[in-house]
Amino acid sequence: MRRRAVAWVFGPLLVLAAGASMPGKAADVVEIRLNGTYFAEPATVRFTVAVEPNKANRSLWIEADSTDLYRASEIALSGADEKRLHQIMFKNLTAGYYTLKAEVRSSTGVRGMATREIMVTGAGLQ
Repeated sequence: MRRRAVAWVFGPLLVLAAGASMPGKAADVVEIRLNGTYFAEPATVRFTVAVEPNKANRSLWIEADSTDLYRASEIALSGADEKRLHQIMFKNLTAGYYTLKAEVRSSTGVRGMATREIMVTGAGLQ
């Protein structure tokens, strides 16, 4: 019975301490908003990247990566004055499984990252 009492008291404290020591979640900095997960080849994938404005934001790196194809693009950001929503489009994606990635970068490194998985169906997918 005593172990349960100790766990009851210290369990929530450990969870709070772990949460307090962790840096902000990636969703606090950047988020990928995508309608759908499956697309037909040749796919045009349109999605929105939401970036929380911050004076440290310098660039937004976007990529679509699969085993057979890689596409990337970089958008310059103007810190806290930058718009929050960015419309992205990758055209003519061939069949395969893709990881979409969005990174918000500062002058010293990556501030936040978000990923989403999609599948482009077609003759080339086995």
